[in-house]
Amino acid sequence: MQTETRVATIAMIVENAESVEEINTLLHSYSQYIIGRMGIPYRERGLNIINVVLDAPSDAISALSGKLGRLKGVTSKAVYSKQQADKTSPC
Repeated sequence: MQTETRVATIAMIVENAESVEEINTLLHSYSQYIIGRMGIPYRERGLNIINVVLDAPSDAISALSGKLGRLKGVTSKAVYSKQQADKTSPC
């Protein structure tokens, strides 16, 4: 079975360090879609910037971004590629 996927990036601004464990738990639950991740601590402002790149179905990207954005002190935004691809499901 083939599923349409898109490459996207989720950008996060993390202003509450207490949310980091929840962020990592969510990212782990979507790890099958994650291509890479970059985190930048901005100590002068007391926040972290995290960028996660995915190749996933649009609904999975949207769901992850929404869950991340509902965490206390976390702002997230997804940016999608215009190109869609078919991926063969391992099932």
